[in-house]
Formats: sequence, C-alpha cells, structure tokens
Amino acid sequence: MAKRIVECVPNISDGRNREVIDAVVKAASSVNGASVLDVDPGAATNRTVITIAGEPEAVLQAAFNVIESAGRLIDMRTQTGSHPRHGATDVCPFVPVSGITMEECADLARKLGKRVGEELKIPVYLYEYAASKPEWVKLPNIREGEYEALQNKLGKPEWKPDFGPNEWNDETARTGVCTIGARNFLIAYNVNLNTSDTSMAKEIALNIRDTGRTQRTNQWKFARDENGKKISQEGRLKNCKAFGWFIEEYNTAQVTMNLTDIAVTPLHIGFDVTKEEAEKLGLMVTGSEVVGLVPLSSMVDAGKYYLEKQNRALLNIGRQAKSVGAPERELIEIAIKSMGLSDVAEFDPDKKIVEYIIADKSVNLSGMTCRAFCDELSIDSPAPGGGSAAALMGAVGAGLDSMVANLTVKNRKFRSSWNEMLELAPEAQDIKEFLVNAIDDDTRAFNVWMDTIRAKGDVQAAVKGAIEVPISVLAKSPKIAEMALALVERGMQSSLSDAGVAAAAATACATGAYYNVLINLPEIEDLDYRKRITEEADNLLKETEKLAAEVQEKVIAKLKNEG
Repeated sequence: MAKRIVECVPNISDGRNREVIDAVVKAASSVNGASVLDVDPGAATNRTVITIAGEPEAVLQAAFNVIESAGRLIDMRTQTGSHPRHGATDVCPFVPVSGITMEECADLARKLGKRVGEELKIPVYLYEYAASKPEWVKLPNIREGEYEALQNKLGKPEWKPDFGPNEWNDETARTGVCTIGARNFLIAYNVNLNTSDTSMAKEIALNIRDTGRTQRTNQWKFARDENGKKISQEGRLKNCKAFGWFIEEYNTAQVTMNLTDIAVTPLHIGFDVTKEEAEKLGLMVTGSEVVGLVPLSSMVDAGKYYLEKQNRALLNIGRQAKSVGAPERELIEIAIKSMGLSDVAEFDPDKKIVEYIIADKSVNLSGMTCRAFCDELSIDSPAPGGGSAAALMGAVGAGLDSMVANLTVKNRKFRSSWNEMLELAPEAQDIKEFLVNAIDDDTRAFNVWMDTIRAKGDVQAAVKGAIEVPISVLAKSPKIAEMALALVERGMQSSLSDAGVAAAAATACATGAYYNVLINLPEIEDLDYRKRITEEADNLLKETEKLAAEVQEKVIAKLKNEG
C-alpha cells in the first residue's frame, strides 16, 4: 500500500510575536505521525505560514492544535498587518501528497471544521474543494471585508458558517473565523535568465501565465472586440501564475511562478515552456530553484520525462533508446540536472522532497548493507523477520526484471521487443521501490502492534496494520512473475537465468508474505475480514506459483536445449 501522506498549511495571524509563534508550532509538533516541515513568519504581513505533513489523522490533530492555540493566544481585536485576514488561524488547507485523494482531503477539512466549530466555538467556512456552495470556492469571496466586516456578516443567514456559531460575540470578536479547505499542491518555482533586463522576464511571464496578456494590433494599440473591450490571449500554461522581476542576490532577471495544479502543469513543463519562450527572445536559462518543498512524484515524473525526451531523439537518429526503468534516486538526479535545480542553490532531495523529510527513520533496514541486514535477521529479536525478508526477495525479483528489460533494450537483435521492454522496465522499478519500502514497513507495523499491546490501545487496528503490509507485498508477486515470463519469451536470451531467478524470487516473496498474513489472521476478531483476506491471499499465492512454474519450465527447457 502506498503511504498516505497529506500536507496542511495553516496560516496564523501573527508574524511578529515569537513567543506566540513558538507556542503554536510546539502544539503542532506534539502529535506523533505529523511533522512540522517549515515555519515562515512575516513581520510586515503579521502572518506565519506553518507547513505540516504526515499521516492524515495525525495531521488533522496537529491542525486542530494550531487552531486551538492560535485562537487562545491571538486577539484579532488588536491585530493589524498588510496581509488580508479574518481569523487567528486565517486559512487551513489540506493538500494531497501521496496515497490520498482530493476528496479524502476535503473530508479531512470537513471533519476538522466540525471539531473546531463544536469544540472551540470558532465559526468555520469551507473553501476550495471542500466548499459547501459555489460562491465559497474562492477564498477572497469568503474573506470579503476581512476581519472588520465580520460584525456585520455574522448573524445573517447568507453568512451562516458551515460549522460553529453564526453570531458576533466576545469570543468570535477575539478569534475571528477560520477558513478550512482542500487544495492542490502548490509549487513556488523560479527560473533564472542570462540577463538583468526585467522587461524580458516580464515578457516571458505574460506568455506563459494562465491569464495571459491583452492582444495588440501593433506596438502601441490594444486589440478590441466589437464592443470596444480589450481582447485577452491565454498564456501557454494552465494553473500557472507568473511574473518577471530582478533578483539582486543573483544579479539576474528571473521568471517566478506558482504552479497551482501540478497534475495539469507539472514542474518540468513549467521549466521547458519557460526555456522555449526565453530562447525566442535570444535568452538562455541559467538554472532554476524550487522555493519550499516539492512532492516526490514531481521529481520522479520529471526524471522520466527527460529520459523519454532522450529516447525520442535517439530513435529519430536510428539509435537504441534508453529505458526509463531507472532507480528512484537516479531519476531524481536526472531531474535536478535537466532543470538546473542546483545551479542557483543546492537542491538536496532529503531536505526538499516532502516524503523524504517526513520518512520514519526509526527503522532503516533498507539502508543497511546486505551483510548487516542478514546479521540483523539472525539475532534473537522478533523483528525484522520473515515479512521483511519476503519484501526483500520481491524487490530482488523486480530488480532482476528491470535489469533484463534494460539489457534487452540495448540489444539490436531484440528490436521487436523494445517497446514492450521500455514499458516493462519502469513498471518493475516501481514495484521494486514499493517492496524496498515494505522491508521497513513490515517491521514498523510489528513494532506498532507491540507498542499498542503495551499501551492497551486499539489492538485490532494494529493487527490489521500488521496484515496490510504482507498482503500488499503478496499483491505485487504475480506481476513480478508475469514480467519474468515475458522476459523469458521475448527478452534477451543470454539473461534467461536472471529472468528465472526473478520468478523464483517472486515465489519466495509470495510464500513468505502469505505465511505472514496467515500467522496474524487468528488475532482478528472480525470473521468477515479474516475470510476476505484469506481468499485474497490464497488467490494471489496460486497465481504467482502458476506463473513462476511456467517460467521455470521454459527456462530449463531453453537452457538445456542451448546447452
């Protein structure tokens, strides 16, 4: 199962009082499973942006702590600042990072809003993807008139909050209201140019931003429609806010942008389109920088994108393509180099990628040497055990699948298989990455189970957590064997033995994960859950064994015939 990670970015209406800011951040940091990644106070705006990420329920609790402490420590009756605001915690959006949908984030917003309204008696409005009415989708519509307008707004039917009191009293006068919602991940991104001419950076920004520019009939005259209204021309990038400015620190002009929906306009497209527009003006891009954090998917997608661009160029000149089936860290490095992300300031993946920052480092089996891991397995502790070992065997099988596919793509004799192998290799890499993470996840789940027993907590939930990891590992096993079969039939034949080992590893993985599911099931009191998981595990094991047996039969037959 993909790790469920959500980001939350509460903005509190104090950027000057360090004691207040530290107290609010401390409240957010007190929740296990949620990490405060960044705190950005602004004195002029009198506003602090706090970035929290982690497991959904933990992040929800951390956000609640922020709203409670800010509401208690910040008095909106005396608050002033240059940034629009209408509450002690002005806005609090949830943002999907991985393993969670936008609708689930909207549900988190509603759940938090209900708690804030009922427990803290703070009026709550829902916005963006959690909005309860179309006119409240956009934050400025809700925040119209800011804090000073609340006295006349609260109490009116049309301004009834989604949660909490619809009245102006001493408490709401002190806390103001809170706007909670769900939105896409926003990447703040800057691209440097080899010029100090700000007008050229602004020209590029007009060409790329979603709102575009006003058309002109000539250098001095705007184009107008039959009603005399100026005609707008959309920019090249949707969900992109862009502007051009001069950065004294770098002594260069820069195109700065906010990519507000990276599913529509990914990071690498923002870079490439900016580069194209710069070249039209005779300019060169001299590097770029991500301001703040970036999700892992953005960097991996960028790495694959640039490898695929290389593939198209190679195929155009009749050369073998390169597979995008590269390890995750290699794809990230390709993305960094392709976009010049370390040319302006260092881009350290462990400090810039959300998932890497919040990774649970209490268990790091996957980072051990082979000898150290085997030594750890051999001592008298129950974890790591068979579950982690099964995940490792699956990762080995998927890694071999990717290796054989990559070798096949390099061999002209198997040109007819190139397209299939170019798809197979990255899929095998994805499975490998999943299973490498599962090595640690299995041990973490066991540790959580033991801790829950000692704390007399929800043991049933902990046991299910311990079962979810091996069943997810088992679910990957048939595909590893299926890919091995394709490699035996259409891959590079000098690597038959490697494909055979991949299938054998898939069987070992499936069997080990199957055993770990069965040994934990008797602890589950929910008989329907036990029945469903048992049937699922039985089917996955049988499917893997069938495919692996076919691989073994074909490998042995081919090796003996060729011998």
